[in-house]
Amino acid sequence: MALEFQRSTIAAVRAALPEHQVIEKPRTPAWLNRPGSTDCGDAWPLVRTIYRQLAAADLPEVMPPRERRSLDAVILGPDGHSRILEVDETQHFNEFRALTLQPYPASARTAFDRQDWIDRSRAKTRLEGGGFGARKPPLFPGQHGRHRQRAFRDALADLLPPLHGWEPTLRIHHGEAQSWIDDVDAPGRMRELLAEKLPREQNS
Repeated sequence: MALEFQRSTIAAVRAALPEHQVIEKPRTPAWLNRPGSTDCGDAWPLVRTIYRQLAAADLPEVMPPRERRSLDAVILGPDGHSRILEVDETQHFNEFRALTLQPYPASARTAFDRQDWIDRSRAKTRLEGGGFGARKPPLFPGQHGRHRQRAFRDALADLLPPLHGWEPTLRIHHGEAQSWIDDVDAPGRMRELLAEKLPREQNS
């Protein structure tokens, strides 16, 4: 069901933005695949702090070679600018994600309501089991490793793109669109949702 929601959401965004190119499962930019101190730039102290809170350890300045990640989609604008699109299903909301969102500085630019993401993450008290919470060495070898890893990667996808000339990351969660995403008027509903998110690209 989660994958179906993701695909339907990306399709609705594509239909809602006909002047843009929406690339599903794109190649991850090198600066996001295994970001270390150089790729993080001015955000490095914050990234290290977030990791320390999640893993109770120090983040290495160079990520382990086995660290790789994928993106849901990238939106290419008619002006040539790129923007990450992430579809956040229920497993993206938990105490670890709230932990990563809280220290974002006022200057951090995002194309989603950060307080909504924090509130939903705090409200969820039960973590998904099985593979959703598996240990993920070397960076997250402990309990709930995959949940911690997901929260960390989501934070990187929020904080790093504007530092590399990309537009702020757009996030859409299941509660915003699940009830209508497969309806015939989904493109119109998505246009309304994007009109709320994109001009507002938050600085707070």
